[in-house]
Amino acid sequence: MLEVALTHQLGKFALDLSFSAPEGVTVLFGRSGAGKTAVTNAVAGLLRPQTGKIQLGTRSLLDTKNGINVPSHRRRIGYIFQDARLFPHMNVRKNIIYGQRFARKSQSGASLELVIDMLGLASLLDRHPAHLSGGEKQRVAIGRALLSAPDMILADEPLASLDDARKAEILPYLEQLRDEISIPILYVTHSVAEVARLATTVVVLQDGRCVRSGPADTILADPAIMPIGVRAAGAILHARVRRHHRDGLSELDAGGIPLFLPQVAHRPGQKVRVRIAAHDIIMSRQRPMGLSALNIIPGKITALRSGDGPGMMVSMQTPAGVLLARVTRRSAAALDLTVGAECHAIIKSVSVAPEDVGGTRTYEPDVLPAPS
Repeated sequence: MLEVALTHQLGKFALDLSFSAPEGVTVLFGRSGAGKTAVTNAVAGLLRPQTGKIQLGTRSLLDTKNGINVPSHRRRIGYIFQDARLFPHMNVRKNIIYGQRFARKSQSGASLELVIDMLGLASLLDRHPAHLSGGEKQRVAIGRALLSAPDMILADEPLASLDDARKAEILPYLEQLRDEISIPILYVTHSVAEVARLATTVVVLQDGRCVRSGPADTILADPAIMPIGVRAAGAILHARVRRHHRDGLSELDAGGIPLFLPQVAHRPGQKVRVRIAAHDIIMSRQRPMGLSALNIIPGKITALRSGDGPGMMVSMQTPAGVLLARVTRRSAAALDLTVGAECHAIIKSVSVAPEDVGGTRTYEPDVLPAPS
């Protein structure tokens, strides 16, 4: 567990916040100038706040009241930056092994073999950075961080410099990192897609303050909290892959509700997180008949929020989880959408993109049917 409480004045900007980051990925999310850089610099030991306390497990990294300020190189933090910062004169194997220099002799961190296997680096070991793609470089940087046997990982927008194809390549490795190591990962990003795929916890920053923190699916489902705008609003459903069909669709189980998506890259039995964008949901008061859409989910309206312009956001509690739908005020009036009203959410299978589906390695093959 990482616990942070900071107060610092930077010119006209005031940082005054506190939050906790448990095991898993805690995302610092906010617009430019919200304070993300100041927080990460303080955690890394690059900024000494005027008052504050940073506790990592049983160790105090910073306690201004008691005069404690552990130097950056002794904080046992593994760093992953936007640019991989690999040594150009070293091959991949030597770049990874370099991380072991920062591991304590008494600390049994991840082994070289485990890191190579986890990150799929075996075929790259003799290459130099100049002959690696952006995604491959980031995998090497992650491996180097793991071999330093850190007590936490600090990832500062590690995918920001990658194109969509390289992001898709690296995201599964970050998911695996989240699911297989038992240390906090503090992750900074501007990408809602990365939040939906990776975050266990979200800390929303605004003007140097923490305005909300909590489980990722709870925070993402409240557009009034997330500074992302209505066009990026959506919700996360937790599901399990049931089977893959021969027509190119995968069938998922989300709280007992079947969910059909374009074939996902996960095995039957595997748990997945699915992000459903609010603008991809059509609402109906009665269960519709004769539609091409395969996903029709019953639910009950829990909240309605009007915004600027003709649109409004509708929150629904369903057996599959909380869903958000963006509709016009005119449609809401025509359907008589009110809190407590029963409704149906209609989701086209093809509206869910591959990058909106992320998975873990939890696998229960014996309880699910075979592919059809």
